[in-house]
Amino acid sequence: MITASVRTGADGRDRCAWVGSDELYERYHDDEWGVALHGDRALFEKLTLEAFQSGLSWITILRRREGFRRAFDGFDWRRIAAYGDNDVQRLLTDEGIIRNRAKVEATIANARVLVDWLDAEPGGLDALIWAHRPVARDRPLATLADVPAQTDASRALARALKTRGLRFVGPTTAYALMQSAGLVDDHVAGCWRSA
Repeated sequence: MITASVRTGADGRDRCAWVGSDELYERYHDDEWGVALHGDRALFEKLTLEAFQSGLSWITILRRREGFRRAFDGFDWRRIAAYGDNDVQRLLTDEGIIRNRAKVEATIANARVLVDWLDAEPGGLDALIWAHRPVARDRPLATLADVPAQTDASRALARALKTRGLRFVGPTTAYALMQSAGLVDDHVAGCWRSA
């Protein structure tokens, strides 16, 4: 079945239509997107990748995720916080990632914020993000057109992250994080993963 909101994959499963027919995207949709994700490091990775995705399609980031993990030392914020000018230049020439100076520098700046914050408050990023989880919907969204780009909760989360000193965390990026980390369930009606 193919509708504006749901598409049947080669395996016979109906999925949110944004997935298309790419197997990598199907696995991401089925196994990760909308699944509760916890842990400061995992959420830092997700937040960083969502920032790099800004202006691009998620599949572009997904195809380069392993490159990002390699280039950014497994998203170990302590190691990233120590990056200097040579590391910035290394990252800007790394074809395995998106080479955007503003986003690279924001990632390093964010890691430096996390060093100070999470050394004093382990679990603080996880707690802050999950404190912004909205009340669950009582039924799935009817169509992809019903999926918002941002919400009051994502605007509040973006403000909270910015207050901590994090960069490249606007309300649309915050909402994408909420979707991918399972704070909201935006699988549409008819998708096999919908609630």
